[in-house]
Amino acid sequence: MKNRDDSVLRLKSYAFALRIVNMVKYIHENRSEYVLSRQVLRSGTAIGALIRESEFAQRGADFANKLHIALKEANETDYWLALLKDAGYIDDVACHSLQQDCDELVALLVSSIKTIKKT
Repeated sequence: MKNRDDSVLRLKSYAFALRIVNMVKYIHENRSEYVLSRQVLRSGTAIGALIRESEFAQRGADFANKLHIALKEANETDYWLALLKDAGYIDDVACHSLQQDCDELVALLVSSIKTIKKT
């Protein structure tokens, strides 16, 4: 059986959450913005937390539900990133890089959900 620690989804969601934490820390220290950044912090870190929670789901439907919620959080995170960029709190390069990572998580989540539905 493959170790949970090797899961691509688990590793990428954790790395993404860490990037979000560091971005929010930067915004707080350098831009003194606390409202929008707290929203992206909540949604961006929730993705990985929900993925971790899904690992101990009681049944397949519960597992799929947790991944669906993680997918919604990823979509919300993309929104907050765009808003932070358009409001001038993060630059285009940082936003694009984070959105690429977020898009990759969305693709992995969609693929996982489709696989679950087939079984």
